Amino acid sequence: MRWARPRDPFSYDRDVADVSTQIGTLREKPLHASLKRWYARPGDRIEQPVDGFVIDLVRGDLLIEVQTSGLSAMRPKASRLLGLGHKLRIVHSIPIDKWIVKVGDDGEVLGRRKSPKHGEPSDIFAELVGIPDLLLDDRFDIEVVSTIEEEYRRHTPGKSWRRNGWSVAERRLVDVVDSFLIDGIDDLIDLVPQGLPERFTTADLADQLGRPRRAAQQMAYCLRKLGAIDPVGKRGRSVEYRLV
Repeated sequence: MRWARPRDPFSYDRDVADVSTQIGTLREKPLHASLKRWYARPGDRIEQPVDGFVIDLVRGDLLIEVQTSGLSAMRPKASRLLGLGHKLRIVHSIPIDKWIVKVGDDGEVLGRRKSPKHGEPSDIFAELVGIPDLLLDDRFDIEVVSTIEEEYRRHTPGKSWRRNGWSVAERRLVDVVDSFLIDGIDDLIDLVPQGLPERFTTADLADQLGRPRRAAQQMAYCLRKLGAIDPVGKRGRSVEYRLV
């Protein structure tokens, strides 16, 4: 895994970061647009048609797609482009810090607070569960961008009952903190926490990660699909694994 500081770390100027002054008035979401702008380099071609698809950025022979959520949705497009011989990179953001901003129907800010939840690089496994095998193709990689974001919520009666009717309207980029490139199995193994026993369960993995058991199960699933870990037995009802 190759870590890379952002080319120009910054706290986004709000006038520059906002793609629109009203929530949801543009087809392209503000977070996607801001990340694409941040990632672009001089000479990149933007929104280019390639073999029946529109690609966010084309850098020489490298196709770059910004995907802020739902990597599984990229599988048909990615598989097709790779099958045609293209090199493909997906840029995916993980918010390490997030501000929750509640707005009224007219866009007025009603409240702003910092979320108690914090993301970390290993959260990429939650997105990889639908596409882990794509990393076996040496023409495919993923750049994970650690961000600080604002999540704008609007009250919509009858929706998002877990949030008492407050649903996510859009996400906006505040800052880019760091990034790293995943271009193979070894880069994923680098995300496995140190201190695991030689034979470990997903409970051990969750404990070392400091994350819920489900996150550990997603990590184990991806690593097993890629041949990075093998099941070697059982501990009670739990499968024991070891690193290959």
